[in-house]
Amino acid sequence: MKEYLKIANDPILWLMCLPVVSLVAVQAIIFSKRAFASASSVELTKQEAKDAFRIGAISAIGPAVAVFVVMLGMMAVVGGPMTWLRLSIIGAAPTELAASTMGAKAMGVEFGGDGYGVLEYANSVWAMTLNGIGWLLFVGLFTHKLEGLRNKISKGDTRLTGEIGGAATLGAMAYLVGGHLIAGNGRLVAALAAGLSMILLGKLAEKYPKLGEYNLGIAMVIGMVAAVTYVG
Repeated sequence: MKEYLKIANDPILWLMCLPVVSLVAVQAIIFSKRAFASASSVELTKQEAKDAFRIGAISAIGPAVAVFVVMLGMMAVVGGPMTWLRLSIIGAAPTELAASTMGAKAMGVEFGGDGYGVLEYANSVWAMTLNGIGWLLFVGLFTHKLEGLRNKISKGDTRLTGEIGGAATLGAMAYLVGGHLIAGNGRLVAALAAGLSMILLGKLAEKYPKLGEYNLGIAMVIGMVAAVTYVG
């Protein structure tokens, strides 16, 4: 085992990461409770709120599997504690690996390669941390102003507000998928397979409504399997 990994997997580091991960778990519980408590304000019944929560949990399986796979590789280089901490906060393994790589290159070495020691590891950790600070600052400083901006644009028209939200979601998803389509190879196969699967599953859900709750998760898994099969 490389020398720096003794520090990267040290029990003290696990203890240092524990408070932040625990805070994330507490926040998830608080948000869930408040979401259920406010369901009536948007005319949702308790059963509808439970159904929405279950659908969200099922839909999260696909992304979680992808993160888990990358997490295994990340643990081998960054260590268990820091991988646990970073993915608990951000959850975007590719982003964290990219930041780690940049931190190593700034020290003149390859991430996890020859010459990658304790100092280089510390620099990777700093790169991951600073990379996430920008998002947190933006959320903290501007989130409370976005609601007013949205109302100003829609001028109180609830229908227009829904259309703006839908357009923003479509734009964001198109941007994310577009990168995979342009990249080609396995990423293209994954995007196309998942997209076609979603269309077919949507048609099936018209006959079997219960299937609709699992559509997103199933489509993601199909996309990943298709990409692995293609690359393999």
